[in-house]
Amino acid sequence: MTTVRGSKRESGTERRPREEQESELIEHVVKIYRVAKVVKGGRRFSFSAIVVVGDGKGRVGAAMGKATEVPDAIRKAIERARRDMIEVPIVNTTIPHEVLGRADAAKVLLKPASLGTGIVAGGPVRAVMDAAGYKNILTKSLGSNSATNVVWATLNGLRQLKTVEELASMRGREVAEIL
Repeated sequence: MTTVRGSKRESGTERRPREEQESELIEHVVKIYRVAKVVKGGRRFSFSAIVVVGDGKGRVGAAMGKATEVPDAIRKAIERARRDMIEVPIVNTTIPHEVLGRADAAKVLLKPASLGTGIVAGGPVRAVMDAAGYKNILTKSLGSNSATNVVWATLNGLRQLKTVEELASMRGREVAEIL
C-alpha cells in the first residue's frame, strides 16, 4: 500500500507546477471598504476588499471578499479572483479595438495605443490593465468613480474584445476578407 501512494505525493511533484503558477500571478488590492453595522452594543465593523489578479499574459480576474478582518477579506477576494479569471486578447501589447465597458453607472472607455504610450489609466483601471498584461493602452473612466464599479466596467469591456481571427471564424470568412 505504501508503494501505491508512491514518491510523487511524498516528494510534492504533483503540487509544484500549481504553486509555481500561483506565485507568478500579479495581485492588486484596489480598495478596502470599512462597513459599520449599528447593533445594540454599538457599532460592529466588517471589511470588504476588491482585488484584481492576473498573470500578465492575457488572463485576469477580479473579486470582492468580505470578512471581519482585513487580511481575511483580501485572502477571500484573491481566492475568488483566481477562480474566476478570464482570457483577454493582447495584440502588440495593446487591445485589438476600441470598446466601452459598462457596470451600473460606471463606464470605461478602452482605446488601443501605439508602442511606447504606456498605460494611461486611473487606479482601478490601471490595476486591471497591469494584471492582464497590457503595456500600451488609453483609457477614460466615465460616469461613476466607485472603484468597485469601475473594475467591473473594465472587465466588461475586456470581455467584449474580439481579435480579427475570432471575427473571421464567427463569420465563416478568411481574415483577408475582413481586413
